[in-house]
Amino acid sequence: MKYIDEYRDEKVTRGLLDEIGRIVTREWKLMEVCGGQTHSILKSGLDQLLPPQIELIHGPGCPVCVTPLELIDKAIALAQRSNVIFVSYGDMLRVPGSERDLFSVRAAGGDVRIVYSPLDSLKIAKENPDKTIVFFGIGFETTAPANAMAVAQAKRQGIKNFAMLVSHVTVPPAISALLESPDVRVDGFLAAGHVCTIMGYWEYEPLVKKYNVPVVVTGFEPVDIVHGVLMCVKQLEEGRAEVENAYARSVRREGNEPAQAIINEVFEPCDRPWRGIGVIPQSGYKFREAYTYYDAEQRFPDIQTIATKESSLCISGQVLQGLKKPNQCPAFGKECTPQMPLGATMVSSEGACAAYYRYARFAKTALQDLTQKSNTVIPSEARNL
Repeated sequence: MKYIDEYRDEKVTRGLLDEIGRIVTREWKLMEVCGGQTHSILKSGLDQLLPPQIELIHGPGCPVCVTPLELIDKAIALAQRSNVIFVSYGDMLRVPGSERDLFSVRAAGGDVRIVYSPLDSLKIAKENPDKTIVFFGIGFETTAPANAMAVAQAKRQGIKNFAMLVSHVTVPPAISALLESPDVRVDGFLAAGHVCTIMGYWEYEPLVKKYNVPVVVTGFEPVDIVHGVLMCVKQLEEGRAEVENAYARSVRREGNEPAQAIINEVFEPCDRPWRGIGVIPQSGYKFREAYTYYDAEQRFPDIQTIATKESSLCISGQVLQGLKKPNQCPAFGKECTPQMPLGATMVSSEGACAAYYRYARFAKTALQDLTQKSNTVIPSEARNL
C-alpha cells in the first residue's frame, strides 16, 4: 500500500538498526510519549531488535490510561441516569472505575452509545430532545479540535441538551513534569507525531533549552520509529539537544493553525490530574467562560461528591511514568488481564500493559536475553515467545 508499505520495509528498518548499532557507544534511555508507538514497537519487535545499549521506556502517552479514576466514576454515574444518553468512544467502555465500568452500565440497561466522532453526539441530541446527551471528551491535543468543534457547533445551532465531560490533557507539561521528577531516567524523547501534526513542535523548543534533552518528532510505523531513535541517538552521542522532525510528511513546526484556533476558542489551559501520576500544572484544557454551559460537571454539580477507590494491586502509575515495565507488575497476566483489567493501561487500545499482554511480553525469555548480549537478530517467528 502506497505510503504505508514503504514505512514497514524490513530492509530499510534493518539498515537503520545497523546504523544505530554502529554509532552507539553507551547506554541511552529513550521514552516514546505515545501509546500507539508503544504498540507498534511491541508488534514489530523493535524493543528486541535495537542494540542492547538502547532501552525504550513507555511514557504517559495513552489518553484513556491517564483519565482520572474520579472522572471515570463521574461518567459511570451520569450514564446510569434515566434522563441521560451517555456517548463515548468505544475504548472508554471497559476502563474500570472504582466498582464497575461503562460497559456494565450499558449491559444493565443504561443508554450508553459508541460514536466515532463527537459531532455524532449533536445528531443524537436533535433526535432525543427529552434527554441530555453527555459526550465523554477525552484525549490529548489530537482529539481536542473535533471536541471543540462539536461544542462550538452546539452553541451556533442552539442545541441545549448537549454537554461534554472533559478530560483533555497536553503533552509538553507532562514531559516537563517527568523531567522535574527526582526518579527521572530518560535521556531523550520520541514525540508523538499525531499530536505534533495538530500543535507543531515549537512547544518543545523551550523544554529542550531548559532541560538539555533531545526531542525527535516521530511517526508510528517501524521505519518511522527506528528513524526517530537514530536521530535521537545521534544527538546524544554528539552531545546535542535539539528538536528534530522525523515525521516531515505530516508535521510542520507551526502545526495545524485552524485546528489550534478552534481549540483556543472553546478551551483554555488548566491544571489537570493524571491517573496514577497526580496533578500536573497547566497540563489540560477546560471550557472558556463563553462555553461553560456545555460543561457536564457544571450541568450536573452533584457528581462532584463521588468517592473513588484505586486498586491496591495496580502499578499503572509507575508504568505511565516509565518507572516500571508492565511485566514487572505482580498482577500482570494473573489478576489483571484484558478480560478482567485492574487498570486502564491493560484495557486501552493504546495502553502499555495491553501491548505487553497482546504481544506476549510476559517475561524476558532466554532467547531475548541472548539477543541483548550478542545483538543477534531474533527470527520473526520467535519474536513473541
